[in-house]
Amino acid sequence: MKNIIIGTAGHIDHGKTTLIKALTGRNTDRWEEEQRRGITIDLGFTYFDLPGGDRAGIIDVPGHEKFINNMVAGVVGMDLVLLVIAADEGIMPQTREHMDILNLLGIEKSIIVLNKCDLVDEEWLELVEEDVKDELAGTFLEGAPVVEVSAVTGQGLDKLIDEIVHLTSDDIVQKDIHTIPRLPIDRAFTLSGFGTIITGTLVSGTISKEDTLEMYPIGKECKIRSIQVHGEDKKECYAGQRVAINLSNVKKKEIKRGCVLAPVNSMKNTDLLDVKLNVLDSSLRVLTNHSRLHFFTGTSEILCRAVLLDKEEIGPGESGYVQLRLEEEIAVRRGDKFVVRFYSPMETIGGGMILEPNPKIKRRFQDDVIEELERKESGSSADVIALHAKAHGDTLISCTELAKLTALSPEEVEEDVKELEEEGTIYTFPMRKDTYVWHADSEREAAKKLTDALEKYEEEHPYRYGMKKAEVQMTFFKKVKPNVFDKIIEKEENNGHIKRVDEFLCTPDYEVTKDDTYEKVSGTYLDSFRKAKYDFLKYTEIDLGKVSREIGDDILNILLEEGKIVKVTDDMYTLTEYMDKAKEIILAKLSEDPIITIAQVRDIFDTSRKSAKPILEYMDSIKVTKKTGAESERVAY
Repeated sequence: MKNIIIGTAGHIDHGKTTLIKALTGRNTDRWEEEQRRGITIDLGFTYFDLPGGDRAGIIDVPGHEKFINNMVAGVVGMDLVLLVIAADEGIMPQTREHMDILNLLGIEKSIIVLNKCDLVDEEWLELVEEDVKDELAGTFLEGAPVVEVSAVTGQGLDKLIDEIVHLTSDDIVQKDIHTIPRLPIDRAFTLSGFGTIITGTLVSGTISKEDTLEMYPIGKECKIRSIQVHGEDKKECYAGQRVAINLSNVKKKEIKRGCVLAPVNSMKNTDLLDVKLNVLDSSLRVLTNHSRLHFFTGTSEILCRAVLLDKEEIGPGESGYVQLRLEEEIAVRRGDKFVVRFYSPMETIGGGMILEPNPKIKRRFQDDVIEELERKESGSSADVIALHAKAHGDTLISCTELAKLTALSPEEVEEDVKELEEEGTIYTFPMRKDTYVWHADSEREAAKKLTDALEKYEEEHPYRYGMKKAEVQMTFFKKVKPNVFDKIIEKEENNGHIKRVDEFLCTPDYEVTKDDTYEKVSGTYLDSFRKAKYDFLKYTEIDLGKVSREIGDDILNILLEEGKIVKVTDDMYTLTEYMDKAKEIILAKLSEDPIITIAQVRDIFDTSRKSAKPILEYMDSIKVTKKTGAESERVAY
């Protein structure tokens, strides 16, 4: 059983809490004020079981602008986010801010949930859905599935659950349970007879009952007395689970949101951070040196000053190296992501990745400082990208996706990809909007599988030009986008691994078999069509003797590919020369008279109406004639 963490995001009063109650049967608004005001102030947690047995922990994050800090805390450890948009209102300001935060924190899987569909008519719903798709174009949410629901009536909930199952079925990134455990604390309280309880999402590692861990940054060692996962007592909890832990030797008043539970001496408190900071394209602000900011990472929110190390200012869509000087100590690790908001007014401006969690104070515009940060930022990033490319051998991965996975900037990914391509580690397929990357090992494996399959196919079907390109995609590259698949085929053809004949693929030296069987069947077809002339035969009525209809179909297709015959309509075929002659005659007739009828065609070719009609339909298909309105009349195209 997998443990999946699902979060909600979206504007206030768009129905996130009601949706969760509809899915789980539980209300995540815990506080009296929340229930009275009908808004979520703090994080709410519950769970439900998916049809296949996986358990989905679900986090209700606040939508109100004042509670964005809780929203950021809720994103920690999420596998999938439901971005809830009310159908009667559409995308609102907090919706956009939540989208920016989800993007900055690296959430990759999302479902767009159009809620309150019972309040609008079909026409309005279509307009809202189109507007939402336009708004999301070019963002990380472009292409995310859209599900229409009503949390009140239950409309669409089954479809939503199906979509959740689909997105989490086999490719949820498994959390690393073999590294040190880290549990950012989002809530602490006391229970009579138990003492201090903390809750959070375990982002890495494993915690066992009786373990002794340290509470950072307060520096207190504490013992794990008991563990609960979704209300059930457990001996252990694993990365990816929502957990509640009973601790000894630490009081609730000592703990605050932002504390982290981790092994003793595994982390170090800091009030300085070196980061790469990216300002959002949508930001209306320019970040200047010494700006005061709200800094969010994990479940922490701390005030800080931003010292710009390599620029005078960082504008929308720009990035730079920054040293954040915090007003309180925290404990983080390199690679952790963060979000920053302006001090006043409170609005999200950007985020990035922590490059050094325990730096010394740095001076601005120092070449050695910038070089050091560049090394820390890139480090073995090319190797990391190669590993990601290899892990996505059956789907390929875009440079945009690589940037999300590695927390590198697009420019850095592009530089690493270029280096890897030059050394032959990867292949790239530039597309209109993005570039896709394929590891050389994956290419070799795919080429071997493909050539083996083609050889077997050619042996089983000697009268075919090869396997249909579409069949190859569905068999070997079904997770690859069609336009990227076309690039792969082009690459394999250039590498000499395959040969392409129109829409068929085969091994490089393969030729269709033209043996006695081929000569006999093809001769039968050609003779039959020649004798029938314009009194077309149904080819399925042609006697092939002991030869199977499947082989007959294959040989017929060869005659089509070689241009010896043409398909007139349905299962009627004739010699190409006959239809070429018919085209000349019909064009000559139309030059004398602007209209030609089925009756005239019947008389011209001395045939029946049953064959005359297909002749005109064929002429329509090759744009010699076109209908005028009457079924039996045609004019020149």
